[in-house]
Amino acid sequence: MAKHYGILGLAGATALALALAGCSTPTTSNTAGTTGAPATTSAPATVTIYGTPTGDEGNQWEASWKSWAAANNITIQYTGDRDFTTNISTKIQGNALPDIAVFPQPGLMQAVIGTGKVQALDATTLAEVTKNFSADWQKYGTANGKQYAVPLDASAKGYIWYSPAAFKTWGVTVPTTWDDLMTLTATIQSKVGGPVWCAGFNSGDATGWPGTDQLAEYVLSASGGDVYDKWVAGDVKFTDQPIADAFTALGKILLDPRYVNAGFGDVASINSTPFGDVANALAGGQCALTNQATFLQASFATAKTAAGTTPKVAQDGDIWAFMMPPVAGKASVVGGGDFAVAFTDSPAVQKVMAYLASGDYANSLITVPGATFITANQGVDVTKQADPLLASAMKTLVDPATAFRFGAGDAMPSVVQQAWWKGTVDWINGTDQTTVLNQIQSAWADV
Repeated sequence: MAKHYGILGLAGATALALALAGCSTPTTSNTAGTTGAPATTSAPATVTIYGTPTGDEGNQWEASWKSWAAANNITIQYTGDRDFTTNISTKIQGNALPDIAVFPQPGLMQAVIGTGKVQALDATTLAEVTKNFSADWQKYGTANGKQYAVPLDASAKGYIWYSPAAFKTWGVTVPTTWDDLMTLTATIQSKVGGPVWCAGFNSGDATGWPGTDQLAEYVLSASGGDVYDKWVAGDVKFTDQPIADAFTALGKILLDPRYVNAGFGDVASINSTPFGDVANALAGGQCALTNQATFLQASFATAKTAAGTTPKVAQDGDIWAFMMPPVAGKASVVGGGDFAVAFTDSPAVQKVMAYLASGDYANSLITVPGATFITANQGVDVTKQADPLLASAMKTLVDPATAFRFGAGDAMPSVVQQAWWKGTVDWINGTDQTTVLNQIQSAWADV
């Protein structure tokens, strides 16, 4: 569901904030204009960073700043923890804090900022964040009019995967609007004589989340960021027209047996199909289109084409993808990302934070050998990203005109998120839309 699966809804974040409220202690505030230059010393300054990535991904994080740290006489000690979202609470309560923590989603980060233990960005770092990140990204790290966080990597959802060769055979092209996508669907269906789309919503206890992502993508594109934000906050209801319209529009694909579920069965098979299995059907030619995040690319490494070969993911290859075309207005992206905040304000820590916000760091991050990092940092040189799909995603993310939002389900209270997962499953299984929307909305009463 996200690059680092450790989502804590707003209800969990609020509980954490309440648990920590009694142990908040004031910290030394930053002085405006601080340059962040480390003290003169022959020994390297040490800065500790704590985050979620472990194993290969943790090693790739360390590689992303290694050369810069050595050149600046700073030793960065990184600790990765898959139980970060639980253990950061213990660290705060015990005042055993790292210098910098990397949060996998903004709800938890905002709760921790509320404890008063996080440092506001110094002037140098703030200037880098303001220069390199859109207002959409900046707002996730803002509290009480101050900026506390540096966005790091990003992820992008809402990609429509397809076969370039099949498109050429059918004489069709990549659509530029949602209406064009619906026309494309009908055209392909008339040529193949069967279902066009394949979809998989099965994900164990979280079954349904791929559908909630698609609905969020439609709401953001059709109704814009203001409506989306009010929806996440509960001020726009699931039963209100913009959300009902999204269900209706997606239903014209997902509930239509003429269009789904290619390679797997009828409409109901969407709920029993593991979300990554759609890669096999697409590579093998059983389905023509599927909606999934950039991380679906990893699933093609074990898929096979009809000829028995591993599919090449490229614009002129076996498989490629385009961003879901806009329903209305400008381009929009639903995704995720990581944010760095500092608990201490030593010169070395300030210098590391400023570097993490810089275009130089963004370029280092995306060029780590073997890594698949992307970023929304507008100082990045997209041409340095060797993977064409990831480069395409970054071009959209760094475009100042692109509206970006975190996944709505991940930003809502967990009880609402889970009700939405279940409601999506029920909807696919045939429960009428009005009943489903009312059931999901009723979960807000339990927040």
